[in-house]
Amino acid sequence: MAKTKGSLALASYDDIFHISDTVTEANAERVVEMPLGKLYPPEFHPFQVRNDEAMKKTAESVKKYGVLVPGLARPRADGNYELVAGNRRKLASELAGKETMPVIVREMDDDEAVIFMVDTNLEQRESLLPSEKAWAYRMKLEALKHRGIVVDGIDIGTLSVTVVSKQSGESKSQIYRLIRLTELVPGLIDLVDAKKIALNPAVELSYLSRKEQSSLMDAMAKYEATPSLPQAQRLKKHSQSGELTLEMIDSILAEEKKESVKVTLTGSRLKQYFPQDYTPKQMEKVIVGLLESWHKRQAVS
Repeated sequence: MAKTKGSLALASYDDIFHISDTVTEANAERVVEMPLGKLYPPEFHPFQVRNDEAMKKTAESVKKYGVLVPGLARPRADGNYELVAGNRRKLASELAGKETMPVIVREMDDDEAVIFMVDTNLEQRESLLPSEKAWAYRMKLEALKHRGIVVDGIDIGTLSVTVVSKQSGESKSQIYRLIRLTELVPGLIDLVDAKKIALNPAVELSYLSRKEQSSLMDAMAKYEATPSLPQAQRLKKHSQSGELTLEMIDSILAEEKKESVKVTLTGSRLKQYFPQDYTPKQMEKVIVGLLESWHKRQAVS
């Protein structure tokens, strides 16, 4: 893949695990007090920098004590710097009214920058969104692939997954599944982050084309429903066979709405209509009989 200084362009999911022979060298570094206006986030940064309560506390600490741990930046061609690590510290510094922050300036190629950015964020963040993990793993595997070689005839992609698995504590299959989330359109992956779509059905939906996913989003809004795992599997199957139509998506999503209609009657509420010695089985028999009579009257009317 052609590489441009400062660019974190991504390979496709299928290309991540193929061999490349990019080689890099580490260079000297220095620590400087850098103006915040000269620091820019990476072109693609998978980790959200949230201005939440935790950030407010960090800003208060920075205002009182300053930034205790320097960020890491690499020079850009325009004379500014790409902040590889320390974007939360930068926002905290801005909120604290600071004009500069300490950073280590290091010459790094794209792959070194990606690996460092991913590793520092995975280590330091207690709770990451599924989308953050997904993009982080994808970017790291791609970077490792670029720097890799064949070892004893084994594809570097396979070796890279083993490395990331050991470092993250997640199984290789879980890493593959998370990376699949990067194939979702933004609206769907946002629903995964919001815990409105579970991981398993989300992975199945990632095999739909982007056009099909957009149509699915429209159907989800129409029926106020999200696909269950069996429904997602059916959508994937029809998509891969080339048979998935708008009508089929609508039909499958409409099922969820029907299945989600539930009426719960508690025992305490029902008992007021029955003799005290009636068992649940006897109450059920009476209720079913009344419903059957009502249904017959509805069919006639």
